Amino acid sequence: MATPLDALVSLLDLEVIEVNMFRGHSPEENAVRVFGGQVAGQSLVAASRTVDEPSRHVHSLHAYFLRPGDPGAPILYQVDRLRDGRSFTTRRVIAIQHGEVIFNLQASFHAAEPGLDWQIPAPLNLPEPETLPDFKTRMAPFKEQMGEWYDRPRPIDLRYIDGSPYERQGVESNGQKVWLRADGVLPEDPVLHACIATYASDMTLLDTTLLPHGLGWNEGGVQMASLDHAMWFHRPFRADDWHLYDQHAISTSNARGLAGGSIYTQDGHLAVTVVQEGLIRVKPAE
Repeated sequence: MATPLDALVSLLDLEVIEVNMFRGHSPEENAVRVFGGQVAGQSLVAASRTVDEPSRHVHSLHAYFLRPGDPGAPILYQVDRLRDGRSFTTRRVIAIQHGEVIFNLQASFHAAEPGLDWQIPAPLNLPEPETLPDFKTRMAPFKEQMGEWYDRPRPIDLRYIDGSPYERQGVESNGQKVWLRADGVLPEDPVLHACIATYASDMTLLDTTLLPHGLGWNEGGVQMASLDHAMWFHRPFRADDWHLYDQHAISTSNARGLAGGSIYTQDGHLAVTVVQEGLIRVKPAE
């Protein structure tokens, strides 16, 4: 039987419909809109498939979520080949549904070369991921509150270090840490690993902006949506290995929240940096 990770890999395997044009689909599930990590991951797949030099891998991407995606309709990805330089390749992708652009992404690709090497150290003295409950075990006491979302297939194994959002409700903090990995074994394809990391990077990050206020995404009266997303890929990694996603709130103002995250390999190497801004509207208490 196909696993949730198999389904995600299939989801990222876009159909070629014309030169520089690809088609993607969404999983068959009861969702109001397309998950932002899905459209970002699929856009990066589309961009990567137009990079002719196989030694060049994505080192940064910058994206905007323009309209909610319709999970019941296919998504067309149109790639513009902006530049093929001696060291860098640049691509722009627009995602289209119902004749309108719902998302755009610009990505830059670079071949590995020698240079200086330094990073912000990874946090120390954290529990190992295998010692923490997986998502369904952690959330089991809140199954009724979560409804069908509790039983949804999860291709990413995510383990909260600081407790679940339900357990931290009313507790103010400025960040959170989670372990995550693709829940299975992936083929040796750096593009696929980068695209799955892009998919997973949209999980829990915007929630972090609520933590200084003692709020959680599970509370009624909070409307949240991703607005933009940026990533920098620093060092090689495998998305099916454990990674620490160390997230912190940066600012909340004007109905927007900004959060940053550092994704470390289990042995402490900084693999990816992520920054995301999102819409946060809180309904006033009656």
